[in-house]
Amino acid sequence: MLGYEVTRWHPFLFGGQRDVDAVLDRFLGRREADGGWTPPMDAYVRDGNYVLRADLPGVEPKDLDIQVEGRLLTIKGERKREEKGHTLRETFHGKFERTVRLPNGVDAAKIEARHRNGVVEVSVPLPVKAAGRRVPVQAEAGEVKTIESQAG
Repeated sequence: MLGYEVTRWHPFLFGGQRDVDAVLDRFLGRREADGGWTPPMDAYVRDGNYVLRADLPGVEPKDLDIQVEGRLLTIKGERKREEKGHTLRETFHGKFERTVRLPNGVDAAKIEARHRNGVVEVSVPLPVKAAGRRVPVQAEAGEVKTIESQAG
């Protein structure tokens, strides 16, 4: 250990800056609180799939667990701390878990996940909506009546 610590300086917060940052980060869910952290995630629809992308640099595929229960998809895992004696540390380590509600009618057996360049992408095929069609109503010949107007 070098005997000093490098911290970001904020002109309006100094002295107790570290304590204030820690409280805000825990409250906003950005930093390690109880050893956990919250990875950033995007969700969007692409080519008939609901896509979830989580930024997980430093998380190995073997340290990921993706499960579906009903309409809930959960991504959980852990980023392990490798170095010690930091003079500056802005990355998050420890366990994480994110749960997302899936659309109705999703087939869990068709969900795929891919890990590439520190990003996990989960592709959830959306159910094909049944095409609407007009149903003709047929009447039996005996039930059809013609109403004629009577003059006079």
